[in-house]
Amino acid sequence: MMERFDTNAWDNWECFQLAIEAEQITLAPNFEELLCLDQLKDVVLYDHQIQTAKRVLNELHGRAILADEVGLGKTIEAGMIIKEYMIRGLVKKVLILVPASLVSQWTRELNQKFQIPAYAQKKEWAWTAYDCIVASIDTTKRDPHRQIVLDQEWDMVIVDEAHKLKNNKTQNWQMVNQLRKKYLLLLTATPVQNDLKELYNLITLLKPGQLGNIEHFMDNYVEEKRLPKNSTELKSVIDEVMIRNKRSEGNIQFTKRIVTSIPVELSPEERNLYDAVSAFVKDEYNKRKEFKLNVLPLMILQREICSSPYAAAVTLESMLKDPDTHPDVKMQLQEMYHLIERIPQYTKVQKVMELIRDIDDKVIIFTEYRASQDFLMYMLKKQGIMCVPFRGGFKRGKKDWMRELFEKKARVLIATEAGGEGINLQFCNQIINFDLPWNPMRLEQRIGRVHRLGQTRDVHIYNLSTKDTIEEHIVHLLQEKIRMFEMVIGELDLIIGKLRMKTTFEKKLMEWIVTAKDKDELQQQLDQLGSMIQQTQQDLQHEELEPFEF
Repeated sequence: MMERFDTNAWDNWECFQLAIEAEQITLAPNFEELLCLDQLKDVVLYDHQIQTAKRVLNELHGRAILADEVGLGKTIEAGMIIKEYMIRGLVKKVLILVPASLVSQWTRELNQKFQIPAYAQKKEWAWTAYDCIVASIDTTKRDPHRQIVLDQEWDMVIVDEAHKLKNNKTQNWQMVNQLRKKYLLLLTATPVQNDLKELYNLITLLKPGQLGNIEHFMDNYVEEKRLPKNSTELKSVIDEVMIRNKRSEGNIQFTKRIVTSIPVELSPEERNLYDAVSAFVKDEYNKRKEFKLNVLPLMILQREICSSPYAAAVTLESMLKDPDTHPDVKMQLQEMYHLIERIPQYTKVQKVMELIRDIDDKVIIFTEYRASQDFLMYMLKKQGIMCVPFRGGFKRGKKDWMRELFEKKARVLIATEAGGEGINLQFCNQIINFDLPWNPMRLEQRIGRVHRLGQTRDVHIYNLSTKDTIEEHIVHLLQEKIRMFEMVIGELDLIIGKLRMKTTFEKKLMEWIVTAKDKDELQQQLDQLGSMIQQTQQDLQHEELEPFEF
């Protein structure tokens, strides 16, 4: 009898018994020869995917974190594992929990590539009518769905984008924890984002006690939030439940990334607005910090003004309507709003339309802001360019429809950050970053939608940057100084973790913007950061022991 670990993770003793049973059942079969391969001859499989499936089946007994870097085919690995278990009669009831935007994509791939009769959950009765259900985790955790799902016994549960289970206090984590399941696969390219506790919470879902209780874990393995201690031992323990394939390993040949910086010269009217907003943000930020007031609207405004005046106008309107806004501040806000009204045309938007005409192919435009997305849609339609939007507020069916329209009819897809997660767009190889996220890893997620397995063409990335603004400094840092676009995915995340920054990348950048005496001092600070990143990168390459990474 396996020892029951005291982690308070198994609220239902029967769930724990099912996990033990799963481990005992899988001791008998030998999965060295995968029976499913004969039925998947039309699917392009890579060696790392086959080896991952074998290891999950043979060594990890169907309970694992699949943490491959973005674009290496975690969905294919999961499909192979489901198929193999089904062929051997070990799995019948399967529940796959994914973000709403990926329900149709998962359902389609399981049916078409693996001949697994998966059904996209839409109605309440579907939970008991079908053996293989693909559902939104947000729908699943709500009543009346929640109890129906919890009342069933599932042979296998799969959770995609599993980093959304990083907090064990959330309904998502508690829902997955309470499911009656034998096998469990958690798929995420980023098992740790901000805190090693996130990794502890994921592993506790799979195998409670693997890392001891939380006090033991913190005492033995955590130096700081993102800095482990006893890293060799910790890696060994984690390797018993997690598999991570990296692009730098193996013989997978990806197409090239061709990165171009597109400088944009602001018009005099746009320059007046940018300078006025930047001066206001700098002055107001320091005042609010002194009195411990909310500075988030100021950070948003500073970023929006680099995107488009139209985006900044939304925040200015919101601040003007706030009853707590001081009359003097309202006057400044109104003056900036009037400056927006005087701008005859937006230079960045004009540059985007020139680019699209020159590219003469399908293009994805990424922007952080809904207002910029709306304005781009309006301007492109005026020019007769067929375009479709993609954003987080769309329901599942509309997201599927937008993707299909883009693939078959439209020239341009304009996506907010929701387009940077999960959805596969390998049929396109042209990306325009209309504005840049201040978190470099979110930029990588954007590119990963097209630069992944299945992409047969070189990927062209165009980074727009307005001259003599913070945007120009960021492009210089990412593209020229640290050459981020040439890094292996995951490498930058590891490097930033090693820098031991006391705050997030975005907050540190904002601090420098508001405290720098002039643009030269800001550039000097960013260059210093770039040099630190370069040095950390070199140090990691020369470490005798492989650095602890995720």
